[in-house]
Amino acid sequence: MSSTNIGLIGCGNISNAYFEGCQNYADLIRIVGCADLNVPHAEATAAKHGLAFGGSVEALLARDDIDLVVNLTIPGAHTAINRQALAAGKHVYCEKPFALTAADTATVLAAATAAGLRVGSAPDTFLGSGLQTARRVIDEGLIGTPVSAFGFMLCPGHESWHPNPDFYYQVGGGPMFDMGPYYITALVNLLGPVARVSGAARATFAERTITSEPRRGETVKVEVPTHFSTTLEFAAGPIGTLVMSFDTPKSDLPNIIIHGTKGVLKVCDPNQFDDPCHFQPAGANAFEPVPTLHPAGRARGTGVADLAHAIRSGRPHRANGQLAHHVIETMEAAVRSPAEGRHIPMVSTCERPAPLPVDLPADQMDA
Repeated sequence: MSSTNIGLIGCGNISNAYFEGCQNYADLIRIVGCADLNVPHAEATAAKHGLAFGGSVEALLARDDIDLVVNLTIPGAHTAINRQALAAGKHVYCEKPFALTAADTATVLAAATAAGLRVGSAPDTFLGSGLQTARRVIDEGLIGTPVSAFGFMLCPGHESWHPNPDFYYQVGGGPMFDMGPYYITALVNLLGPVARVSGAARATFAERTITSEPRRGETVKVEVPTHFSTTLEFAAGPIGTLVMSFDTPKSDLPNIIIHGTKGVLKVCDPNQFDDPCHFQPAGANAFEPVPTLHPAGRARGTGVADLAHAIRSGRPHRANGQLAHHVIETMEAAVRSPAEGRHIPMVSTCERPAPLPVDLPADQMDA
């Protein structure tokens, strides 16, 4: 069976991770072209990686040898590029966040359905050995009935290291839309869809001073909340709390921790593929490592490979548009709740993606 031909749109830094990660699945997918608003940069990227094509978005979408588009553009362009690719008859996989509003994601899903095409979206880290192990042991009852979940992402912001940190503090940025896709996708994979959202949020600083080069000393206006305490009520019963901040020092709080009736699971970093998990049984005084149940080695591009293989085999793909839409609506609700002073009931729902088989090699996907 020949591999699915991939075209990348957006040749920024994240494209390097996809060029590298997609090589893990050479029997399933093959990047054959790339495009960017900066056409010379796309041409240079294509030459660097030995691709058949590098050029404009329009020219890439017109090619008959592109089956699936991977959208790596800036978040504000995701919806327009996704719809443009679908209109050109291409399946789409989008980098996170899928869109800036649930209304936008709904239009993309509707366009895909009308065209008989598939849509997927990052993050795909929940397909790594760490989060797949966490999913397996929860499903098998290791922690008993899940009761609560806590997630923590605390940092002082990005102006100390990023050369152009402005977008982190503009609409579509902030800790919720930047890192929320990793945390909420992981939690939905582990506990199921969210039913209701509430919380508080603030922007501690009205502006940020850049201390990185080359713009040291410039200031950035903060246009979005930069500290969130959000409550997620899951449809299956557990109650989750997410604390996400660009306003505090880093700490040693766990990334995600889930309490059940039989013990506590310290879940790995949802922004990583192969971090280990730890378990503390009820009555015990210490956490012990959970034996990893899945092969390590997956990376960016896993969701693309799963989508391509699912299209061929006819099964549902895991990092799918319905999951991404639900995550976007959840993050949007986290912003709306403090602004409106009320609980926000979720409109959408989704299925938990099927777990990966335990014995599946890290360079393969299942039929």
